[in-house]
Amino acid sequence: MKLVTRLFVTTSLLAALAVAGLAVAADRLLRRYLEDEIAHGLEREALLIAALMPADSLRWSDFARQMGASVGHRITLIDPTGRVRGDTEFDRASLGGLENHLMRPEVQQALAAGEGRGRRLSASTNERRMYVALRGGPPGLAIVRLSTTLAAVDAQVGTVQRALALAGLAAVLGAGVLAWIVSREVARPLLQIGAAARAIADGRRPEFPDARVPEVAQHVVALRAMHEQLDERFAELVREREETAALIETMTDGVLAADARGAIVTLNRAARRLLGYGSDDPLPALVGLFHEKSARDLVQALLAGGEAEPQELERGGRALLVTGRALPNGGALLVIRDVTELRRLEAVRRDFVANVSHELKTPLTSIAGYAETLATEDAGKETERFARTILNNAHRMQRLVDDLLDLSRIESGRWQPSPEHADVAAIAAEAWAAFADRARDARVEFTVAATAGGGVTADPDALRQIFTNLFDNALRHTPAGGRIKVSVDRAGGGGVNVAVADTGSGIGPEHLPRIFERFYRADPGRSREEGGTGLGLAIVKHLLEAHGGRVEASSTLGKGTTIRMFFPGDGT
Repeated sequence: MKLVTRLFVTTSLLAALAVAGLAVAADRLLRRYLEDEIAHGLEREALLIAALMPADSLRWSDFARQMGASVGHRITLIDPTGRVRGDTEFDRASLGGLENHLMRPEVQQALAAGEGRGRRLSASTNERRMYVALRGGPPGLAIVRLSTTLAAVDAQVGTVQRALALAGLAAVLGAGVLAWIVSREVARPLLQIGAAARAIADGRRPEFPDARVPEVAQHVVALRAMHEQLDERFAELVREREETAALIETMTDGVLAADARGAIVTLNRAARRLLGYGSDDPLPALVGLFHEKSARDLVQALLAGGEAEPQELERGGRALLVTGRALPNGGALLVIRDVTELRRLEAVRRDFVANVSHELKTPLTSIAGYAETLATEDAGKETERFARTILNNAHRMQRLVDDLLDLSRIESGRWQPSPEHADVAAIAAEAWAAFADRARDARVEFTVAATAGGGVTADPDALRQIFTNLFDNALRHTPAGGRIKVSVDRAGGGGVNVAVADTGSGIGPEHLPRIFERFYRADPGRSREEGGTGLGLAIVKHLLEAHGGRVEASSTLGKGTTIRMFFPGDGT
């Protein structure tokens, strides 16, 4: 139903209901007023009749007929037993056939309160009448009752109702016409506002109405302001989108985005070049873009809304690192970086470190040997102190060279683990034996807690090196009276969790993310004084990753550090 029709029908119905309500109210109020006036008149006449009645009961019937004819109302005289002793409409002979009036409502009210009223159809005349009964009269008479027809009241009320109906009909018609005019004045601009809103939604230029109704005019002003703001924001969005597209297009890294179904929606030139596609070559869906299993698994995980580790793959003789993340509304975003040069530089760096370390190993051995000889021959002399200093620094350089060689072999892939079943707790205790004297002198307590199934399939020598590096770090940073504890327990999927916890000085939260980097020291001065190379935790990380495991650290300053490791495999 249109707005104009709804407003017209609603206003007309409201006007009709108002007129109907007025008619009902007028009917009830006018009828009550007229009937009250008639009742008061009957009461006055009843009082007059009761005062004029003769004492002789034989004359009551004739008196009722005479007085009824005079006043124009029916008079009924009733004795205390309810027997009619006189009635305007019945002669003396007919009175005996009338029914007893004692139980009439108005008679009961008059006997109880002195006065009573009643309205009903007369049994004798079959018309609606009003009855007024008054207690009084000469001895032997109880009630003087007067009654009159209410036809005149009904006629007067009917006349008023007809007049109201005509006036109401005119009012309804006038209200309907006025409602139609007003509704059209209100509806037309509202319809034009709706058309303007649809035009804004479709991107067309809207036409705003000129409304004379203040409330509607306010909506027009608000819609016009909204349109201006939308235009400004849309222009800003277009500008930002063009800038973003230009930025993505000029990136050296490949960027591509796909929707929730895997269809590629954004792809820059670098991505096409790195993936081997020309500028006009059609592209498959994101899942079919890669043939390597690791890259396909990464794409499927991202499209499923999960997370995935970066994957490195080879395409056209180049090393590509693929990273990505799931988009909030479904789909995935991938970034492809050419790391060929980076890998070449890393290889050069590894080779350089390995070659330098090999070249330094022989002269360092000679320096250490000669320094030890000098220290032994010149015991107790100033020369011995210098020789001991040379010897200690030579040993530090030898440890650094050994760690560099180990790290270079692991990173280059020249070292591969030789896995076999190993008891983690036993290897931890064995690695601690080299530190037992040093821990006893420092009064540091060592414990191993292992649950059943603490065995892993791993390289035992690698496990010893892991524990050696961790124990060396923990012992150097744990004060006298401290504790170092190794915990071994089963993990889900058949793996084993290993934790090395100490009560040492701890590591600040700003250092934790970098402690597994080579040469990184949370406290450089102290580590150098205590002989640390800065490579121990880096070696631990690479050895664990070579076994398919992982390592993480947690620490609280002043309370200690815990290194947690996970070894995959079937723990037995």
